Amino acid sequence: MLAALTGLGLSTAAGLNAYIPLLVVGLLANFTDHVRLPQEFSWLTNGWVLGIIGVLLLAEFVLDKVPVVDSVNDMIQTVVRPASGGVVFSATEAAARLDGSTWMSHNPWLSWVLGIGIALAVHTMKAATRPVVNATTAGVGAPVVSTVEDAGSLGISLVAIFLPVLVVVVVAVLAVLAWLATRRIRRRRAAQPSLR
Repeated sequence: MLAALTGLGLSTAAGLNAYIPLLVVGLLANFTDHVRLPQEFSWLTNGWVLGIIGVLLLAEFVLDKVPVVDSVNDMIQTVVRPASGGVVFSATEAAARLDGSTWMSHNPWLSWVLGIGIALAVHTMKAATRPVVNATTAGVGAPVVSTVEDAGSLGISLVAIFLPVLVVVVVAVLAVLAWLATRRIRRRRAAQPSLR
């Protein structure tokens, strides 16, 4: 069950930033005993792979802070973030199978679907709110919101690995924030005069 919470947290983090949870999992699996990956996910600990993920993270870090460019980046990330969510959820579930967990061992494809779905849901909310942030703050809010998202992705990744029981609280808080953001966007759109 804790592995499922870890997967939930990591795929949630991937919806905010695809590369942070991949890098966290890869580094911790490479240099500590906190994450143990099975053979099929050992590529995440490869130095070249970690280096490429680091370069992609740096590019994402810069691009996501520039108004308008961040929206183009979000379009590209519509594929990348869910894929990352699928990888990190599956990697942690596969690791749980090494420890004797049987929940996902009968249906390993389900961890991919869950990870992709969770990351896609978080990404969709992020991508939908960013243009509103840019429009209402004349672009000044983009770097602030992006930095908060990056910090959130890192924080959720660490919580998912070291304190997975808190993932439920984190996801609940994010769900409330998403609901509030959706209400605000709908109210703003309803208040705009329609053009005829």
